Amino acid sequence: MPMNKVSCDYNGIRNALESIRNGGIVIFPTDTVYGIGCDPYNQNAIEKLYQIKKRNKTKSFPVLGYSKKDLERIVKFDRISSRIVKKLWPGQLTLILPIKDKKLKKSMNLTDKIAVRIPNNKCVLSILKECKLLVGTSANISTKDSFVEPNECASSVTGYDVFVNGGKIKSLGESTIIEIVNKEIKIVRQGVISEEELFSLV
Repeated sequence: MPMNKVSCDYNGIRNALESIRNGGIVIFPTDTVYGIGCDPYNQNAIEKLYQIKKRNKTKSFPVLGYSKKDLERIVKFDRISSRIVKKLWPGQLTLILPIKDKKLKKSMNLTDKIAVRIPNNKCVLSILKECKLLVGTSANISTKDSFVEPNECASSVTGYDVFVNGGKIKSLGESTIIEIVNKEIKIVRQGVISEEELFSLV
């Protein structure tokens, strides 16, 4: 069971933020599934997150941001990616972009790119409004199903510090992951946002 289960209200968000700033692991609702994350600049917390998810370290974690301006501090947007996110963020679209933050590159053990997204969920955005950036991956053991129901998630995952209960998530599915290669959209994972919708924006 969770060490600290809180509601998605002022006190709960304060609790989550304090944990993140102290190197804790937090579970939170997003617009797709329950997510789990930590301070992206804290190597120890990231190491713990890999252990909780039993995830291969060759698979880097994505980062959630509060705004495009906050994400522009860590990645490079080109004309095409900027045009797409203007229409689809916050929302169920993840972009793989070139990383420019050397400190983040080191803490997350990255090579040259990272996946980023702005989720369309008031609860996690309230957290991100304060911390700006957050490692955000699905709150489940790798290869296992993700969760939209809070009690199932809370009882199935162990090792975290705070669980922010946002109720059952009414999700349409996973985010679509894309990368811009040679000025063209490459779909890495098909999700809620269709290929047709993406190409109509370019």
